[in-house]
Amino acid sequence: MMDDVRAAEMAKAMAGNGMVGQRLLSETDAVRVWRIELAPGERVGFHKHVLNYFWTATSAGKSRSHYADGRCVDTEYGLGTTRHYSFGPGESMVHDLENIGDTVLSFTTVELKIGSANAPLPLSVKPENS
Repeated sequence: MMDDVRAAEMAKAMAGNGMVGQRLLSETDAVRVWRIELAPGERVGFHKHVLNYFWTATSAGKSRSHYADGRCVDTEYGLGTTRHYSFGPGESMVHDLENIGDTVLSFTTVELKIGSANAPLPLSVKPENS
């Protein structure tokens, strides 16, 4: 069962929280590049993916994600593990990410603005390269 804080985060994400990482490293007309570094027990709140994207684990570790459809999934990553996702028109994915391991868990995520079926969600942050 989801607590009230997570339920509120999910509602915000469903409305369009496009902060898919902790730090927006770079943004161009073609891509957004994000960084996530989670200490043990640390969590990135619910966010919404609408763009095609991929991530690469830059450290080994374990995570838990809760999804808008009610699933809770634990995942183990090796250094360099990479996954690709794509979305059709109007499709999206909402989830959170928690480090359930005992070491820092880190990722680089690249959202593809060109070639995605959906427009990028607006952001409240500027890229660090601006």
